[in-house]
Amino acid sequence: MVAQSPIAGDSRILREAAALTAAGHSVHVVGRDVPEGFAMEGGATVESVSRSAGLRGGNGGPAVGHGRQGVKVLVQRFGRWLLLPEHRLRTEKQWRTAAAARLAALEPFEVVHAHDFNTLELAASFASEWSATLVYDSHELWFDRALPGRPTPLWRIRGRRFELGLARQARVVFTVSDGIAARLRERGLPDVRVIRNTFPRASAVAELPSSPAGLLYAGRVGAGRDLPAVVEAARQLAPFPTLLMGSVDPNYRLGLGPVQKVPETSIDEVDRVLQDSGISLVTLTNTCENHRLALPNKLFHAVRAGVPVVAADLPELRAVITKYHLGTLYEPGNAASLAAAVRSLIADYAGYVAGVRAAADELNWEHDAELLVAAYSSLAATAAS
Repeated sequence: MVAQSPIAGDSRILREAAALTAAGHSVHVVGRDVPEGFAMEGGATVESVSRSAGLRGGNGGPAVGHGRQGVKVLVQRFGRWLLLPEHRLRTEKQWRTAAAARLAALEPFEVVHAHDFNTLELAASFASEWSATLVYDSHELWFDRALPGRPTPLWRIRGRRFELGLARQARVVFTVSDGIAARLRERGLPDVRVIRNTFPRASAVAELPSSPAGLLYAGRVGAGRDLPAVVEAARQLAPFPTLLMGSVDPNYRLGLGPVQKVPETSIDEVDRVLQDSGISLVTLTNTCENHRLALPNKLFHAVRAGVPVVAADLPELRAVITKYHLGTLYEPGNAASLAAAVRSLIADYAGYVAGVRAAADELNWEHDAELLVAAYSSLAATAAS
């Protein structure tokens, strides 16, 4: 497996590697920024290639609060906006160059599994060199994401064509939602399979109060998460508590107002915080096709915790939430709509809790892991024939 994401925090890669090792495969991961002494579940091995931390502005470190003002700050922000696309491509290319040296030192593998487009060209080259099978795992609709920095329409057009040319070399393509799978099939990829970012089933049914005690956003704190609408909705919902937990993107500034920032904790411990609050926020802006077709991890984390959701009314989220009666929907960017969705969920809380509990029988990693392992079994069968 080849991935530019920080492996220790990428639950999809960790779970896929563990599922494949449990099925008898030997898995080695070349990833990014792996902590010293980090061990992967199930016996998969991992090595780390570092990457530039990116352009930093202002005083650098993560923070939530009001941004600084002034002409100098505006000039810095404009320069960052202008240069960020080139910087992003340069740092990704530097990582691939370093990772290529690591891959060249390995004995050939039978399958090369590329996680996201920024590893696909590298993975395809080694799959060809090793006469190995290429697998493409598209975590996002890569060239349809909302990205910081100046617009790059030509890069997106050329990138989609290049991605499809490489992805056609893959024996199978995995992705995270039915919507993204349909889009990739429309673009000419024949074998696209959905492996959702679900969580392992909880060992016991969560005991929740008859009425929720608060609203929790647990996830990355940054642009595209519709957090200004969350803050304004929190003002309308007060004194009903709204909590925020997550790592903050560099240079992101948000006036929290009545929102309470709570300390980050482990993924498993987030279950307890979700259950104590009673409602999970699954927010995204309606600013790109990738968001419209996304199924964020936090949706499935809420299912594992047994907690209903208030989610952005985007096509893929709407399809899953209404099918399983997981919660209510709000119009992205509309704080009044978000506050109304919270009140509507509270009014039928027991019904939504029942929907989440029933959905846990299907929306779990045990189910998706079976799909992954079955796909790899078909690759092995094809190779044997």
